[in-house]
Amino acid sequence: MKKYALWIAFLSVQAVFAQTPAPTKIKSNLEVIDVKSGKRQVILTAGWLLESPNWARDGKFFVINSKGSLEKISTKGESLGVINTDFANRCNNAHGISYDGKSIFFSFNDVRAGINNNSRIFKVPIEGGTPELMTEKAPSFWHSVSRSGKNILYTAQRNGEWDIYKLATAGGEEIRLTNTTGLDEGPEYGHDSKFIYFNSNRTGRMQLFRMKPDGSDQERLTDDEFDNWFAHPSPDGDWLVYMAYLEDQKGKHPLGKEVKLRLLNLKTKKIKDLTEAFVGGQGTLNVPCWSPDGKKVVFVSYQVE
Repeated sequence: MKKYALWIAFLSVQAVFAQTPAPTKIKSNLEVIDVKSGKRQVILTAGWLLESPNWARDGKFFVINSKGSLEKISTKGESLGVINTDFANRCNNAHGISYDGKSIFFSFNDVRAGINNNSRIFKVPIEGGTPELMTEKAPSFWHSVSRSGKNILYTAQRNGEWDIYKLATAGGEEIRLTNTTGLDEGPEYGHDSKFIYFNSNRTGRMQLFRMKPDGSDQERLTDDEFDNWFAHPSPDGDWLVYMAYLEDQKGKHPLGKEVKLRLLNLKTKKIKDLTEAFVGGQGTLNVPCWSPDGKKVVFVSYQVE
């Protein structure tokens, strides 16, 4: 009963940031899609919430959030065990692996930072260990690490405003990269770290943007009727894969809505659907998700009651 109560409490914390009630019953499908053919394969089905799969740098497993823990799942859908994060037992759905494959960055709902809005960013060896605190301030949600490993990007609320920040992994003061009214979210470095891709509803509806690493030259990439979230650049730098809500979510990214995955060609700026519409949202495509060879993408679809 104690574990069940903790899980319900964790779902409630997740729902606060997603700004939608936690579902009463859910089935999660961990899926892989071939980008060229569009063929989808369900790797694992679970009767609970699975969120935000990363593809390991060696291509052999996924890291996914499950019940507040970071779990390794083989590409065949077999559990390879939970990553030991010691005291950090309320991990949320913001996590990712360093380019050398040795570390994992993750966000953790840390009650030491307060009762609400208490997500802070930590780093731990990929094999597990004692987490190292990266961000003193909360709330902070991890999204990306530079190829050099010298900087991380994250979304944070400071003085009531949600913006994008950069922090040196060696420590120091955080650097604010965006400063607009509304929500700036989902920052991720491109394959060569020359651009940062992100989503923002600064124009009234959530669309995709990019900027230089110092926050300059912010450029809009999409302008359509969809609600576009979480742009992830391919390893070769040619494509962005992202999640599009079919309806305007008014700055929220709830679970249990009609979405589809889309591809934006960064050379031509043309966009095409990667999937048909399915039930998804929060947890579907929050974090870096490309296979190392750039041929496939991993994501989560849902059945919600």
